[in-house]
Amino acid sequence: MSNALTKREGIKGMLLMQLGLHESAAWTWRDLLTLCKPRVVVVMLACALVGMALATPSLPSLTAVVAGLAGIGLAAGGAAAFNHVVDRRLDAMMLRTSQRPLASQRMPTPLALGWATLLSVAGISLLFWQVNALTAWLTLGSLIGYALVYTAFLKRATPQNIVIGGVAGAAPPLLGWTAVTGQLGPEPLLLVLIVFAWTPPHFWALAIHKRDEYARAGVPMLPVTHGEAFTRLQVWLYGWLTVAVTLLPFAIGMSGAVYLLGVMALNLRFMYWNWKVWRGVDAKAPLAAFWFSIRYILGVFGVLLLDHYAAFWR
Repeated sequence: MSNALTKREGIKGMLLMQLGLHESAAWTWRDLLTLCKPRVVVVMLACALVGMALATPSLPSLTAVVAGLAGIGLAAGGAAAFNHVVDRRLDAMMLRTSQRPLASQRMPTPLALGWATLLSVAGISLLFWQVNALTAWLTLGSLIGYALVYTAFLKRATPQNIVIGGVAGAAPPLLGWTAVTGQLGPEPLLLVLIVFAWTPPHFWALAIHKRDEYARAGVPMLPVTHGEAFTRLQVWLYGWLTVAVTLLPFAIGMSGAVYLLGVMALNLRFMYWNWKVWRGVDAKAPLAAFWFSIRYILGVFGVLLLDHYAAFWR
């Protein structure tokens, strides 16, 4: 009896080793959810929803909203899961990401790869079937841009990785717009530009806070290759670029006074934190600036939405 038990345990150990798992590892459905980076996806869906609302003078079609958000959300979750697969070795070297399902070896890589593929195919297929081909193709391009171009190549190739790869992350409001209208235009491209300009100061603030971890992992983030002082200056300068871009919706008549007042208040607070990062006196400022920047971008789109419906109900 004991010999048979020992044999079974040996076979189990061999299988776990082949799958790249520790014997004590056990993944759950929560790990599948973690692969999707749900908090990031929620922010993306909020931006996509704003794009949908701004695309029409009245309320957008419920079918377009539900099917569009579901398809974009599934594809975004798939892209995030592909990111986990590609970055699993880098994640294991960084404290912030070392407990992720693949980095900690709780989950086999083939399972994660299959999950990422399933989500991506389901999302793109739903967009083709229930929304429109333009949104499906743009979502597919964003998925490839984030999961392959940024994660697999740019992240390891250049300190400008977040700037170049930011195009894929800036797509949600455009996808929301096309899900409702089925066509492109200057307004959704301006929404993309806002997210694109915001991404560097948002992410570089975190990169300053996590500089040592990126250095150990060999990732050429800007604070690692050009130093903290240079990166702090870039956060400050890109912050001003973001301010300028967020004023464009009012300048072109896309929004009115409600938006202008709201975004000016948000920009004051945004630049306050960027100023603290630039000064380099407060060691806690980069992480605080990173967290505020998430609330900031949601606030910018929130006041855009408020202004849009204030005009609609007048």
